[in-house]
Amino acid sequence: MADLAADFMKDYDVPGLSIAIAIKGKPAYVEAFGVADRETGEALTPQHRFRIASISKPVTSTGIFTLIEAGKLRLGDYVFGASSILGKDYPTTPTLPRLMPPGSSRSHVEQITVEHLLTHTTGTWGNHSRDPMFMNQNLKHRELIGWTLEHMPLTSPPGEAYAYSNFGYCILGRVIEKLSGQSYEQYIKDAVLKRCGITDMQIAGNTLSERASNEVKYYSQTGDPYRMNVARMDSHGGWIATPGDLTTLFVHIDGFKDTEQLLTDDSLRVMSTPSAINPRYAKGLFVTANNNWWHSGLLDGTTTISVRTSGDFCWSAFTNTRSREGMTRALDLLVWHMVKTVPNWHPQKRA
Repeated sequence: MADLAADFMKDYDVPGLSIAIAIKGKPAYVEAFGVADRETGEALTPQHRFRIASISKPVTSTGIFTLIEAGKLRLGDYVFGASSILGKDYPTTPTLPRLMPPGSSRSHVEQITVEHLLTHTTGTWGNHSRDPMFMNQNLKHRELIGWTLEHMPLTSPPGEAYAYSNFGYCILGRVIEKLSGQSYEQYIKDAVLKRCGITDMQIAGNTLSERASNEVKYYSQTGDPYRMNVARMDSHGGWIATPGDLTTLFVHIDGFKDTEQLLTDDSLRVMSTPSAINPRYAKGLFVTANNNWWHSGLLDGTTTISVRTSGDFCWSAFTNTRSREGMTRALDLLVWHMVKTVPNWHPQKRA
């Protein structure tokens, strides 16, 4: 396993790699390779924390489902417009196109539901061009959402197209705040992380001077890791954590009975069921035909992945750099190959 890790780190110029694997809810392999800080030579340990980037999305989705189970929210609830969750905070602006679908009194934006946000089917705001979360870096959440609603109209009606959207999960963070009366970070800590025994996760800072205790240093291969508003990414990409933390979270939402589950069987079934638009993405989770669930994360200076397999495994693997070519896929395959080197673990084959 160490040899596989060394080859991967050499191929992608990785300073530090940290991995945590659990089988049937119990830690089976926890290891760290390389350095947390190249300049000081600080050795990486399993206790070092990393920006997890988009693995923040299943964290947020889990928080949404706790609100659903508490009776405070439904997947079909509207987010904007009259009688909606955020309607009073973000009134529809006169400049927003108000094309009315046949037989409806709600504009397309006003037809966006919580489920559309979870499944990336709002009808716009995708990451491939003009991602709002990397624009207007000085705006706070409320200002950014208002600006985006006014200046970036939908390109298709909600529910008709898939466009992976950081901004959609930013909105979900504000839904959590509105319905809980707490900050997004505090609600997730109280309603999700504390129930898993996770105490060491927090929202990241932006600059090197804001580096948290036991947080790695990030190294650029694609862009400056310290010139992004990561704190504003809270609910779509802002958490820092150890691989052990995320593996523990996945163990508590894996649907298996080896550990106490955070959510009911019905909630987990809905959370892991893909939309009709994209059979590979559910609600905060990528899914495969043979019932593996996973999410990856990418930011300048960060490549991460967390996986729940259909064969009783959960694992996470984090690095403190990002390569231009194929690194996420290679990181994913690395852990699958590691698991296969231990014959008595008998892993299921991946789809």
